[in-house]
Amino acid sequence: MTQSPPRDARPAPAPSPYTCPPAPRSGPEEIIHGQRVADPYRWLEDPADPATAAWCAAQDLLYAEEEARWPARDALFASMTALLAGGGVRPPVVRGAREFHTRREPGRELAALAIREADGTRTLLDPLDVDPSGTTVLDAWEPSWEGDLVAVQLSSGGTEHSELRVLDVATGETVDGPVDRVRRSPVAWLPGGRAFYYVRRLPPGHVAGEAGRAGGAGVGPRRRVYLHRLGTPADEDAEIFGTGRSDTQYYTVATTPDGGTLVIGASEGTSPHTDLWTADLTGTRRDRPHRPDLRRLQHAADGHTVVRPRPNPGPLLLRTTVDAPRGRIAAAPRDATKPSQWRTLVAEQPGTVLQDFVVLDGPALDRPLLAVVRTRHAVGELTLHDARTGAPTGNVALPGRGTITVLTARQDPGHELWFAYTDHLTPTVVLHYDAVTGHLRPWPGGPPEAAPVEDVHVTQEVVRSGDGTEVRMFVMSPTGRPDRPRPAVLTGYGGFGASMTPGFTPQAVPWVRAGGVYAVACVRGGGEEGEEWHRAGRREHKHNTFDDFDAAADHLLHDGWAAPGRLGVLGSSNGGLLAAAALTRRPETYAAVVCAAPLLDMVRYELSGMGASWRDEYGSAADPDQFAQLLSYSPYHQVREGAPYPPVLLAVFDGDTRVDPAHARKMCAALQWAGKGHAPVVLRTEHDVGHGARASSRSARLYADVMAFLAHHLGLQLPGDH
Repeated sequence: MTQSPPRDARPAPAPSPYTCPPAPRSGPEEIIHGQRVADPYRWLEDPADPATAAWCAAQDLLYAEEEARWPARDALFASMTALLAGGGVRPPVVRGAREFHTRREPGRELAALAIREADGTRTLLDPLDVDPSGTTVLDAWEPSWEGDLVAVQLSSGGTEHSELRVLDVATGETVDGPVDRVRRSPVAWLPGGRAFYYVRRLPPGHVAGEAGRAGGAGVGPRRRVYLHRLGTPADEDAEIFGTGRSDTQYYTVATTPDGGTLVIGASEGTSPHTDLWTADLTGTRRDRPHRPDLRRLQHAADGHTVVRPRPNPGPLLLRTTVDAPRGRIAAAPRDATKPSQWRTLVAEQPGTVLQDFVVLDGPALDRPLLAVVRTRHAVGELTLHDARTGAPTGNVALPGRGTITVLTARQDPGHELWFAYTDHLTPTVVLHYDAVTGHLRPWPGGPPEAAPVEDVHVTQEVVRSGDGTEVRMFVMSPTGRPDRPRPAVLTGYGGFGASMTPGFTPQAVPWVRAGGVYAVACVRGGGEEGEEWHRAGRREHKHNTFDDFDAAADHLLHDGWAAPGRLGVLGSSNGGLLAAAALTRRPETYAAVVCAAPLLDMVRYELSGMGASWRDEYGSAADPDQFAQLLSYSPYHQVREGAPYPPVLLAVFDGDTRVDPAHARKMCAALQWAGKGHAPVVLRTEHDVGHGARASSRSARLYADVMAFLAHHLGLQLPGDH
């Protein structure tokens, strides 16, 4: 196929002065651990303040002026809409003859909960039927073990403050609830559908521990594990676990399909350390699930552990990083009380990271199997092992170099598994594997399979960071090689052990087809190379994350992928912190920067949103040493008057309960002051949407606006440009 010449011949537009809304630098200067810290725009933290509201309205007008300069915006929106129009589906959760799954039909705005049965597929719950405005989303769901009931959680306005209800699967009618103060809570059913364990926040104003008594901003989630019996008010639910523990603890809860074992997990915010408790619910204990006799399975161990629930008898099967930072599968006796009693079944494998596993033990198999998902430098692999010995028995060939997500199998003995597959150019498809025949095929319950994107090539580069560490980077380009410098966008994440594995990237497709380069850096702080990789980019080691990103940018420039003066940065959430740190560390390197829902004031991040639960990742300003580290890179505090900052777009969502939009408001004011209007700094505020799930058209518009801004300031001519 003949390549069209890249449409990037025009120079990047010259910056012109912008008149920015006035923002008094009236905030306090404080002495914190002996250091003077200025916070000139603290008044912008309060969205209800009339001054803040007036400033935001003026920023909306400034953004509209800037947006009008992007001729490709509407064409990009059409392109994004088309790329997202094919719908989507997640792997089924199988209960008997019913296959529960979420699916977004082609052309539909939101995913709905559907059931595939012998006589076809039907929709059980469509959020658009609940709220035609499209601002209510399905956050989570869990069917009972028998498949006749399903607990669903819906939230509105992007807040992720869910309400839980129980639906009758046959009729779709609500038979229990609502239960408020839940947020994507795990739901662990007991057999018969008579009750379930779940996690709920304490009511507002509840006094709980030192953090609760302190009150005010920064108090943690204050959650507890409860037992809910259907037909009874939620406020009468029995508390099972949590009293006396830290108010920033997060809990998981699971039961085995036969109801014989309860497993509770606890971690401090986003800490990689997990404590585990189990309880035997067999025999006479089955009649008192509200008073389980919990005993420790793992406590104060250095690692994260997840239990794969299996029916009694037999050991508990665990996925753990205890004594194995890249992950191993272990078998634990049900009366075990410490990791030294566990037996390694599948050992840690050098160069790979364990992601998930399921058990296949149907009568049609000659031996029970473990299906194991690993990543190798962020690329997925699926292998089979003898479930009794852990010995490898084979591999399952995947469609490409991509990602396996959400591995599921039957809760009763079976030989089938389902998983989602995606890569940078392939929209998510659900695949079905039959361990008896060895066949891997598309699951028939999904929407029509979308064809992979053509005319875009993906390579994986190896970058040397400043300390010599090898960092991987995916590069999407028109030719698959650095044939000439092009307008380029670099993105990354680098936090919480989250991995930048290959996934369908609609915003990159029109960019590369127009002649640009789109790169994804797998920097330290993520999980691409295991838990040690994560820890090498957190807290006192956060500088490694930024150094790795700098090295990725230099690699793009020095190896000829990116054109000097035409390199942009894009990041969201923790990735927005990464992008802003790149901006304040080396503003002259970048021609445009986009930060979406970003963390930017690292001195006060603990006091809003979910910040209090992230102390294990970033550290706390209450500690003098950790405060010094936070201040040293906090983008808001690193803004310098007169520095050559490029055009910046800050995107926020007013329903965001994870990262407070105040971070971006304060950063916007600081950059506008520092740059004196010589390069645009604009704030894009989106209403009735939050950090997580959103309508398809909202995603298309966000992608279009971000890429149109970057194209305009990096000088890439897209279809629709004039």
